[in-house]
Amino acid sequence: MSEPTIRIRAERAKTFSRRHPWLFSGAVQAVEGAPHDGDIVALRSADPSAVFLGRGYWHSRSQIAVHMLTWQDEPITPAFWRDRFLRAHQLRQPFAAPQAAFRLINAESDGLSGLIVDRYGDWLVLQALTLGIDQRKAELAALLAELFPEVRGIYERSDVDIREKEGLPPSVGVLLGEPPPPLIEIVEEGCRYAVDVYHGHKTGFYLDQRENRAALAAHLARHVPNADVLNCFAYTGGFSVAALKAGSAAHVLNLEASADALSLARRNYALNGLPTPEDAFLCGDVFQVLRQFRTQGRQFDCIVLDPPKFAHSQRQIERATRGYKDINLLAFQLLKRNGCLATFSCSGLVTADLFQKVVFGALEDSGREAQIIQRLTAGGDHPVALTFPEGFYLKGLLCRVG
Repeated sequence: MSEPTIRIRAERAKTFSRRHPWLFSGAVQAVEGAPHDGDIVALRSADPSAVFLGRGYWHSRSQIAVHMLTWQDEPITPAFWRDRFLRAHQLRQPFAAPQAAFRLINAESDGLSGLIVDRYGDWLVLQALTLGIDQRKAELAALLAELFPEVRGIYERSDVDIREKEGLPPSVGVLLGEPPPPLIEIVEEGCRYAVDVYHGHKTGFYLDQRENRAALAAHLARHVPNADVLNCFAYTGGFSVAALKAGSAAHVLNLEASADALSLARRNYALNGLPTPEDAFLCGDVFQVLRQFRTQGRQFDCIVLDPPKFAHSQRQIERATRGYKDINLLAFQLLKRNGCLATFSCSGLVTADLFQKVVFGALEDSGREAQIIQRLTAGGDHPVALTFPEGFYLKGLLCRVG
């Protein structure tokens, strides 16, 4: 029986030859062989020569009709997946250590469209973002367990909004091996953190901020000693612990809307032998509290703004930019002279250029002056394929404010 084949419109062939991992439905000219959703299909040119262009998995009801896996004429077998896993793991060797936490597989940027795997010590946490990966997750978990026999269990956290576009409900639970403990303790740059992979944001921890936590701590130690820091959207206190452990902050106020996250932040303080005074933790809405601080005339040496994703679709970009401008304006107004601002956006639809323009607009309205000291992005365990610019989602600016 011949392989199911997708013929690509001639006018889209050049764009597709640039090896972007998504083939949109508008590029499909013909479907041959009646593939079922999730099936592996070959992509070929629409002309009579039917030139082979690549291979991926099909979804007739999605805007992304094919998620590409390879541009070589090779079968998608267990050996293919095993090879991709090994390649991804080899790139993460600098992050491997006892109780380490890092991203093992970064979806499209590791040539594995729709699959995310994070490692937390002796456990892997898997996210299946697409139908094609969801159908294969048991097989993929078995391969991961074979390649990493020291892993005690593989847990699924496929409860992200993007699955709705694939017609998939949330899916969580043990895929293989032992269930994780209620909290997994990890070590990052000498700091200890307790991670809740059952209920935490993303897969439990903001792994992509590792290098930025270290960069901010180092900057404070050099330029803003004994800093009074406000960590907004603090989550479980990652930036706070890093700064306090490095001795670069005298006091950090963790501002977070989730009481559960703040409870875990307190635990992380205790894990690192840090005092847990009541005035270090404040549960509240960041927008409202920053306005209250402005009214009170309160100021800080450093402010961290690491909000959740504001833009989940193109329709939300304008609203998201208003939100980013609002919190950055408030931060500029609350900073002492020569203070520093570490501000981030994890909305992939908000480009780095747009984000910088928004922050500039906030600065202009504040009447302050500022310099960009460092541009910040996700760490080396979150590589971005040059053919997939959409993978560049986390952008940040470390600014000195005059």
